[in-house]
Amino acid sequence: QGLLAESGGGLVQAGGSLRLSCTASGRTVGRFAMGWFRQAPGKEREFVSAINWGDGTTIYADSVQGRFTISRDNAKNTVYLQMNSLKSEDTAVYYCAAGGSVYLLRTNEYNYRGQGTQVTVSS
Repeated sequence: QGLLAESGGGLVQAGGSLRLSCTASGRTVGRFAMGWFRQAPGKEREFVSAINWGDGTTIYADSVQGRFTISRDNAKNTVYLQMNSLKSEDTAVYYCAAGGSVYLLRTNEYNYRGQGTQVTVSS
């Protein structure tokens, strides 16, 4: 069994920054790639970014490329999403997820998902 716990969401002005954290517990979760999705009210879930635990391969959605950075701390079983130059359209609930690879996560295929953390960007 695995468990994902997100933190770091909040309210920020446009142009500002936030860092989200996701800590994974459980032996099974530790073998997966980790990533972030988001869902805004009335919109479909959107892939944001993912990283492989092993080789550190990262991928990003075009909408966040160059503004968001995903990273990991293997010793802490924690994945981070540094979000810079935030825009109002980044407002959403952000979910951490674990899947078989970054490419599966990009296609919205995951094995575990956290409860989500709200990010609100005011214009």
